[in-house]
Amino acid sequence: MSLSQQELVVDQFTRQAAGFAAAKPILDREALDLLLAATGAGANDRALDVACGPGIVVCHFAAVVKSATGIDLTPAMIEQAKALQREKAFTNIEWHVGDVTKLPFADRTFSVVTSRYAFHHFEHPGAVLAEMVRVCEPGGTIAVMDLCVSSDPARAKNLNRMERLRDPSHVRALTLTELSALFDQAGLPEPSPTFCAMTVRLDHLLKASFPNPGDAQEVEKLVRDSLEDDSLGARTRMEKGHLVFSYPIAILAAHT
Repeated sequence: MSLSQQELVVDQFTRQAAGFAAAKPILDREALDLLLAATGAGANDRALDVACGPGIVVCHFAAVVKSATGIDLTPAMIEQAKALQREKAFTNIEWHVGDVTKLPFADRTFSVVTSRYAFHHFEHPGAVLAEMVRVCEPGGTIAVMDLCVSSDPARAKNLNRMERLRDPSHVRALTLTELSALFDQAGLPEPSPTFCAMTVRLDHLLKASFPNPGDAQEVEKLVRDSLEDDSLGARTRMEKGHLVFSYPIAILAAHT
């Protein structure tokens, strides 16, 4: 991750930290359970969540596994994570602030390695996945959960443009084919996919975001325009007078 991208991520997620940690779509238990089920994590596992943000995945896994670890580039996110740990009174968690392209862990340290809603912020997601594989023991599980754009190039381009305007630290969300190809490039078997959606109200989303001046209006225009032809590939609709859309989410899991 380049210094400029690191700076964008830290800037955006320092400002987003409190709101992100409290956002209902991020806290969605059904989606968290899907990720947990995809890994098959159990009482003997040592879990790592890469780009863990406010620690929601780590704490969800900590209730099941032997130990859980989270690492994130943004100190403000780790502070949110520590607060969540205190609230839930977990004693089997460790936190690290660090660059996920160079994980500060020895080879084969963990049996389950996950990353949720982060790969679209990576300039080189394949490099991050390779690090996840390195620190995972043979026979362990790797799982990536992320925004998965339409296979239609125009829709994919529009959704990525909207996301970059909304959050300047967004790099590019991948298609299912592209995400699956990362697993192949990392020497993993073809991943098993699970699908879900993250439904958001645009006004709530923008309130919790920090776009550059003037870009929020362009975001709203892109979303509103997609009412006619689903040009974002996100099933935009009106609900009780509010613009609502659903990010398509894929969970890809494979054994090392």
